[in-house]
Amino acid sequence: MILTKFNHATVRFEKDGVSLVTDPGTPTPESEELLSSAAAVLVTHEHFDHCDADALRRGLDRNPDLQVYGPAPVAELVGDHSDRFTEVSPGESFTIGPFFVETFGGTHAVIHPEMPEMSNISYLIEGRVYHPGDSYELPGVPVETLLMPTSGPWTSIRQGIDFVRGVAPTRAYQIHEFELSEPGQEYALYFLNLIAQSAPITKLAVGDSIEV
Repeated sequence: MILTKFNHATVRFEKDGVSLVTDPGTPTPESEELLSSAAAVLVTHEHFDHCDADALRRGLDRNPDLQVYGPAPVAELVGDHSDRFTEVSPGESFTIGPFFVETFGGTHAVIHPEMPEMSNISYLIEGRVYHPGDSYELPGVPVETLLMPTSGPWTSIRQGIDFVRGVAPTRAYQIHEFELSEPGQEYALYFLNLIAQSAPITKLAVGDSIEV
């Protein structure tokens, strides 16, 4: 399986000629193009940096085979294509072509106690790659590759360290980094790697692909 990193939380997975896209948000200018050739898109939650509603609708218009998976609020973002949206909850599993997907989490990380609770679905793809969205909820199963968020109003180095330790992946890559400058991204990785004492969290440039 080939993993390609795009801006922020957008990642493409390719296997046996089929592609799967996660969180095509507004920081990713390629979102519509990625969706136009994908079999499915996994959306962790409805925030604009994880789902560009306009790009999603145009992708659905261009690609009649595209299917959308996400928590209930994402249904409002698909426009006239509700027949191609599947609501998912934690504890489920399903197949998309050659991909096996499991769902975890359920709740968006707290930004502030006075803000209403939001849903967030984390995805484990092929039993190997864990995309948590905006969450530090542990999957409770072995994870080979962790996609580690490092920026946003909900993130913290302290909680991030505990999260990485709890997941205990074999390897980890930075995602959700768009709100940090280049030095800020390196700063976050420095402290996470200094204290977490887990598999090193490394940075992939936009467009970089690896086999996982």
